[in-house]
Amino acid sequence: MQIVNTVEEVRRQVKAWRKEGLSVGLVPTMGYLHEGHKSLIDAAVRDNDRVVVSVFVNPTQFAPNEDLESYPRDLERDAALCEAAGASLIFHPEPSEMYHEGYSTFVDMRTLTQVLCGKTRPIHFSGVCTVVSKLFHIVTPDRAYFGQKDAQQLAVIRHMVEDLNFDIEIVGCPIIREEDGLAKSSRNTYLKEEERKQAVILSQALKEGQELIRQGERNAETVKKAIREKIETMPLANIDYVEIVNFKTFENITELQGEFLTAVAVYIGKTRLIDNFIMTL
Repeated sequence: MQIVNTVEEVRRQVKAWRKEGLSVGLVPTMGYLHEGHKSLIDAAVRDNDRVVVSVFVNPTQFAPNEDLESYPRDLERDAALCEAAGASLIFHPEPSEMYHEGYSTFVDMRTLTQVLCGKTRPIHFSGVCTVVSKLFHIVTPDRAYFGQKDAQQLAVIRHMVEDLNFDIEIVGCPIIREEDGLAKSSRNTYLKEEERKQAVILSQALKEGQELIRQGERNAETVKKAIREKIETMPLANIDYVEIVNFKTFENITELQGEFLTAVAVYIGKTRLIDNFIMTL
């Protein structure tokens, strides 16, 4: 497995693979990889002849008051996981390689990004769309892999690919969880012992919401209220949002029908965690 730092090196290698008639998968990450990322790499290795994993903490998706500097990084650990999973190449650029001096072009989406995480992180999805677009142009993959834990991101990327005519298949992969139900996340490392214990309330509350729906509840406000009340039983939990939206349009719904996303964002102490489930009725 190779580790390269420049756009030119990636392009040179991908062109060589293409000459051999090989397919290419891309797994975009911000590093500090865990079993959730590994599941994406596993899927990419299964579907493609060669797999590129990008490891890049993208500065354009962080607001000034967010955790860009403290975001966990460990390339050696990431490389070991990638190699064991069968990845072919890690692209690990410096910010200056991705955003040269005077860089001023960004991808901005007018829909899907004004709600949920986009409401409280207004620059986030512009940064995500910009860096993912750049990675698509650099790697030119046949398929790219994203986790359902970031369900809004997955929907935004799919919409961007359709809007901008990228010839790339976007593959969504299931949430990977800890044994107690907490969704795997690089930010879980921020949690102190008591915070980690209380963080499991996100998955527990969503599970209760799912059970209400399975029992026949179809009023979205009733389900959201039950989820919110469950989360509020934990003293360290501070809710950012609890929402149920149409998974295609991201518009709020009152009656549960069609394909919908139930999503939460909660601060446990100072750490912001997200979780969700998708259902079709």
